[in-house]
Amino acid sequence: MKLLLTGNEAIARGAYEAGCTVAAAYPGTPSTEILENIATYKEIYAEWSPNEKVAVEVASGASIAGARALTAMKHVGLNVAADPLFTMAYEGVNGGLVIVTADDPGMHSSQNEQDNRYYAPHAKVLLLEPADSQECKDYTKMAFALSEEFDTPVLLRVTTRICHSKSLVELGEREEVGVKEYCKDVRKYAMTPAHAKVRHVLVEEKLNRLREYSDHSPLNKIEWGEKKRGIITSGISYQYAREVFGAKASYLKLGLTYPLPEKVIKEFAQAVEQVFVIEENDPYLETYVKSLGIECQGKELIPICGELNPGIIRQAFFPEEAKEKSDIITDLKIPSRPPVLCAGCPHRGLFYALSKLKDIVVSGDIGCYTLGLMPPLSVTDTVICMGASISAGMGFEKAFEQGAVEKKVFSCIGDSTFFHSGITGLINAVYNQSKLKIIIMDNRITAMTGHQENPGTGKTLQGEDAPIIDIERIVRAVGVKEENIRVVDPYHLAETEVAVQEAYLAEEPFVIITKRPCALIREVRRARSGFSCSIDEEKCKKCKACLRIGCPALALKGERVFIDPEMCNGCGLCQQVCKFKAIKKVGEEND
Repeated sequence: MKLLLTGNEAIARGAYEAGCTVAAAYPGTPSTEILENIATYKEIYAEWSPNEKVAVEVASGASIAGARALTAMKHVGLNVAADPLFTMAYEGVNGGLVIVTADDPGMHSSQNEQDNRYYAPHAKVLLLEPADSQECKDYTKMAFALSEEFDTPVLLRVTTRICHSKSLVELGEREEVGVKEYCKDVRKYAMTPAHAKVRHVLVEEKLNRLREYSDHSPLNKIEWGEKKRGIITSGISYQYAREVFGAKASYLKLGLTYPLPEKVIKEFAQAVEQVFVIEENDPYLETYVKSLGIECQGKELIPICGELNPGIIRQAFFPEEAKEKSDIITDLKIPSRPPVLCAGCPHRGLFYALSKLKDIVVSGDIGCYTLGLMPPLSVTDTVICMGASISAGMGFEKAFEQGAVEKKVFSCIGDSTFFHSGITGLINAVYNQSKLKIIIMDNRITAMTGHQENPGTGKTLQGEDAPIIDIERIVRAVGVKEENIRVVDPYHLAETEVAVQEAYLAEEPFVIITKRPCALIREVRRARSGFSCSIDEEKCKKCKACLRIGCPALALKGERVFIDPEMCNGCGLCQQVCKFKAIKKVGEEND
């Protein structure tokens, strides 16, 4: 049977067919749907872990115990998980271990566009790159087999377009491999320095075997066309190159991209007149090809920044043809849609309260609340990576103290991000006697990536009831004093502003926890259906103060402020901001 599947769905199917029994991940675009789909297979235990490091460690433990295990994350998530990855490269596996890294060329939903292919040679593990959904399924299955054959974790590297685009996939049956016997072997699985020295030698020997395998692997294949141009490529870039060149070029399609196949590359290069390397982001393939003494062109023609598409490749090789094609495209300009906090977002009240303070710096984090940097709120000063808001805020504070700068520092972090990697920053602030003001914005969900469960929601990935990890109790447990903790509803502006002012004046670590579910959670939307706000034109003074909260449900038409009842959920923040009582609620409040 064939189905039209995204790459993420196909990876999940591949894990199922390969007999995978344990899967763990932390959600992150473009990888999120892999675990969401794996969770639908009852034969596989699937979990959302608090962060990617934990997910890789869970999968690693399962692998050592004898189970086939998979873990998935976006590219920056592998940075978080690098510690166990590098050690597992030495330890090897018992059951197959597959680590999916989903890169994001073009930074559609990321803070950088790092090229994670470099992790494979750095960690000395096998690297596979599928080019469509069928290959996503097939390569996942092969990754488990190769992991066990060569006693190594396998990186499966995909990109946004592979993850989210659909193609036909031939389904197969599940292979019931079961769980292998676990035998205690501390020299293999306990990486003391003495054991690691021995394992390193074995890793290098393993790499030599992998290099030989790469030259004969069916994952690396030549497709002959005209031999004037020879194109070396992999992943989605192969699809783009095929679309542009068709039979006017020959292709070396690389599916196993570490170790790279030296003999095959040399044979291919000798058979064509000119070699081109087409790849997204860094010149990973190109650098290796040139290291073999082969003349080729790559980044001289293909941009290093952003993701590729057929138009970019066509422009690089056939500019006249590209111009002809562009002439038939409409001149219609699509209006820009800058990101904005949703109507009724519970974070808006908190950011509005912060925006009224002077001489503050706000250290932000990764999540919906990153949008606190957008006008008109324009609160956030810096965003580094998951969990960095508190740690970076600490750095700001100490630098200001050393420089005698009169500024107060606030750190804003979401509930899921706090569980991910914010707790250690809070411990650091308490331990080092900071005066940091920390705001944990609990909207009861992992919202930015599409409403995944987390340790504070009371549900697991597979829908089972789970203990709700109480953020307030964690804050107390790490040493924040009771008198320095405030729990507020950010829909209630007055109490939020009071808490923010108290934090501003505090001389010890001060924590505000804002508690209000995301406005887009299905149950919340259903409960608030029919609620909205409207403007009494007779009372409105056209002062436009309500627009300062930055709610997309409010718009200016001429000099008149209009509230879109289809967008508004009646949170009442604009009503609280209006000094002239010109805004009223429609429908009953259920707060």
